[in-house]
Parts: sequence; structure tokens; C-alpha cells
Amino acid sequence: MTKADLVEKVTALGDLTRRDGEVIVETIFNSVIGALQSGDKIEIRGFGSFRIRQRNPRIGRNPKTGARVEVPAKKVPYFKPSKELRDLVNPDEAAKTA
Repeated sequence: MTKADLVEKVTALGDLTRRDGEVIVETIFNSVIGALQSGDKIEIRGFGSFRIRQRNPRIGRNPKTGARVEVPAKKVPYFKPSKELRDLVNPDEAAKTA
């Protein structure tokens, strides 16, 4: 699913113009990005949570030459799905545990 597909779904839900749907989707994405940039955790019940993880510096290898390359520390976004979402994606496993 692309961002345009998501805008179409939001627009189809109500009496909204395409521009209104774009504003809604952009606002949600910008809110998530802004919260992660400021170090906050986002939790959407029944869907999952977003947070930032710190990766330590490490020594990598250039796959073409095999030369050692220092990879600096960095922050990466991380998504953890909720139990409800995992059960919806894997209905067979959910039935086994129930």
C-alpha cells in the first residue's frame, strides 16, 4: 500500500475531498515523525508502538572490496506490533494459543 492508496481509503470513508484526505494522512505522518525526532514513544492501542533505538558503532565490511569500514552510532526508528495486530496477521497461531 502506498501513501496515495492510504489517502484514497481515508477520502472514501466520508464526505471528504482528496485534499482533505491528503491533509489528514500528512498530519498523522508528520506527528509520528515529530514525536520520534523529539525522543517520544508513540503507542497506538491495537496497532503497535513506535520508538527510537540507539545502534552502537561497529566495524563493517565493504561488500565489494572487503575493506573494513567504521559504521558510526545512529538512531533508528523501531516498530513493535501489538498482540492484536500479530494475531490478525497470523490467525492460525492465534487459534493455537486460544
